[in-house]
Amino acid sequence: MSLPIILASASKSRANLMRAADITFDIVPAHADEDSVKASLKAEGATAAQCAETLAELKAVQISQRHHEALVIGADQMLDCDGIWFDKPKDMDDARSHLLLLRGKTHVLPTAVCVALNGSRIWHHVAQPRLTVRDFSDAFIETYLEAAGTAVLSSVGAYQLEGPGAQLFTSIDGDFFTILGLQLFELLGFLREHGAVTR
Repeated sequence: MSLPIILASASKSRANLMRAADITFDIVPAHADEDSVKASLKAEGATAAQCAETLAELKAVQISQRHHEALVIGADQMLDCDGIWFDKPKDMDDARSHLLLLRGKTHVLPTAVCVALNGSRIWHHVAQPRLTVRDFSDAFIETYLEAAGTAVLSSVGAYQLEGPGAQLFTSIDGDFFTILGLQLFELLGFLREHGAVTR
C-alpha cells in the first residue's frame, strides 16, 4: 500500500500543479517564521538557493513530525536580482515597485522542494531558473497590473507566468513548472520510485 502524500504548503499554484498531474494528496500548511529564517541566513552569508532549500526542508519536517508514515512535501521559492532578495508584494503599489526594479534585468528564481518521512528529510531538489524581464513601458505596468489583478500578490516578483505575466519577459532559462513553484518532473520521478504514484 502506497504512503499518503501531504503538501505542507498553502500555495494554490503548487496544489493546482499537483492536482493537474493527478496526484492524490492532502494539504497541511506549515507555519514557519520565514522572515526570521531569511534574515538569519542572509546575515550568515547564505545564498538565496540555500535559503529556499532550508525553508523547504523546515516546512516538510515540521509537518512530518506530526504526520508520521506520510510523504510530506515542502517547497519554497526565492527571487534574487543583483543580490537583492524579493518577497511577495504586500499590495499593488509594492507589486508595481518590484516590477520597476526587475525591468530590463535578469534575475534568478531559486526553487527548492523537499520530501520528509517520519520527521526527517529523505529527498530534495533545488533548481535555479533565470528570467530576463523586458524593458517595458510605464504604461504597460498599469495595463498588466489591471489585467492580472491581486493574483500577483501571491507571486514573488509579482508575475503570473501562466497568464498575462508572460508578456513581462524576453527569455526564460528553466523549467516552466519550476517557475510556477514546483519541480514537478523531478518530484513525480521521486514519487514513482517510492510507489506513491503509478509507475
